[in-house]
Amino acid sequence: MPSKTAVIAIGGNSLIQDNSKPQVEYQWDAVRETTEAIANMIEAGWRVVITHGNGPQVGFILRRAELAAHEVHGVPLDIIVADTQGSIGYMLQQALGNSLHRRGITKPTLSVVTQTLVDKDDPAFQKPNKPIGGFLREAEAHKFEEQGWTVVEDAGRGWRRVVASPQPLEIIELDTIKMALENGYAVVAVGGGGIPVIRKADGELRGVYAVIDKDRASSLLASLLHVDLFLISTGVERVAVNFKKPDQRLLEQMTLSEAKQYMSEGHFAAGSMLPKIEAVVGFLERGGKEALITDYLNLDRALRGETGTRIIPD
Repeated sequence: MPSKTAVIAIGGNSLIQDNSKPQVEYQWDAVRETTEAIANMIEAGWRVVITHGNGPQVGFILRRAELAAHEVHGVPLDIIVADTQGSIGYMLQQALGNSLHRRGITKPTLSVVTQTLVDKDDPAFQKPNKPIGGFLREAEAHKFEEQGWTVVEDAGRGWRRVVASPQPLEIIELDTIKMALENGYAVVAVGGGGIPVIRKADGELRGVYAVIDKDRASSLLASLLHVDLFLISTGVERVAVNFKKPDQRLLEQMTLSEAKQYMSEGHFAAGSMLPKIEAVVGFLERGGKEALITDYLNLDRALRGETGTRIIPD
């Protein structure tokens, strides 16, 4: 029986579980727990491409640059995304490799520094709305406004800086990712949504000041790879409608049409679940077979059908 392939999009909670403990040693603990569940999938026969968020890490690098501005040069945002692809990719590679080694499984893991093409005329550049960095108190947020940043209140969780988030159009390193999969690698790719680049009139690529939504880019990658499963690991065990209301209802399964209806009814917050549902809808509309949303602690159970929210075509 041929192996099934999954794109697994892991969120910031898979790297920083407790906002009061963002230090690297705690990130290692979280990564090791997450990759243990992914190793279970590989042991069960899955081929995997792992994508990841990088919002808090981008914020930390930006803050370091601000504090050190009197001593060293600044760092462009596209380079920061590349930096986080390298550091987080390294952590995922090592942790997953160690987990597989303990099981006696020989399967190399490869991180691909990934560029994602966007349109230089994307309207998102005129209306920044993608949160980056950690949460701020309102007074701190307004100080950043004075420095030229756009800041917004994010889903009731605090204030954050925002930048443009254009739509991903093309995964530049797609053929490399495919080749690695076909040669037996577990692949880490499209970290942080990919490094945003535009194509100039002469065909050359150039980085731009933006970040790409990780779930959108992961959805596009899942479609281009024609995977069997698009799996989003997030902060909740199941998707809910009427979230945090007396009539909250957890969803075991929904169809594409139901997902679109719930979106239109406003059940999903723009700063949290909405982009994930939008990503799933895009994947299914492009012919995807199945999507699954759950938290990393329940990946095994969700794959067995015991929990999580499955989204399927109509």
